[in-house]
Amino acid sequence: MNQPHEPADVPPENTATPSDPATAAQAPLDPVAQLQADLAAAQAQATEARDQALRAHAEMENVRRRAQEEISKARKFGIESFAESLVPVKDSLEAALAQAAQSAEDMRAGIEVTLKQVVAAFEKNHLREIAPQPGDKFDPHQHQAIATIPAEQPSNTVVQTLQKGYLIADRVLRPALVTVAA
Repeated sequence: MNQPHEPADVPPENTATPSDPATAAQAPLDPVAQLQADLAAAQAQATEARDQALRAHAEMENVRRRAQEEISKARKFGIESFAESLVPVKDSLEAALAQAAQSAEDMRAGIEVTLKQVVAAFEKNHLREIAPQPGDKFDPHQHQAIATIPAEQPSNTVVQTLQKGYLIADRVLRPALVTVAA
């Protein structure tokens, strides 16, 4: 009656344990465990999607804030180039006023040089004159009719320019004041 006795806590050699990876992959999971695994995976995906949405929202807010700062800077410093062009004009005018005794010819020469500086500043900053000549067709987008007078030229044409107008980058800054043939 002496039979070999195996301890009860040692599993038989041919039996696989649930912790064995090869057997665990082959064995079907408990339905509750499967649902818990699916829930955990879905929660991880939801958390990742939420993090991505928060990051995208933060990036959008940063882009909006940077754009507002750029617009603010453009408004604030948009005339910087034009102002730089006008500083020499101011200097010339102040120098002319500082001269106590000037002849009319010297004064005229100084005014002409200053006018050239203004014209150069206008050209540099895309500011152009609107100066229609007599006989030019009246353009309501660039001209403002002050009066309509009888004339020997075709109707709806400029008779006289009373004040030049100005364009800045193809946008009317001030229309030319004109009289128009009736």
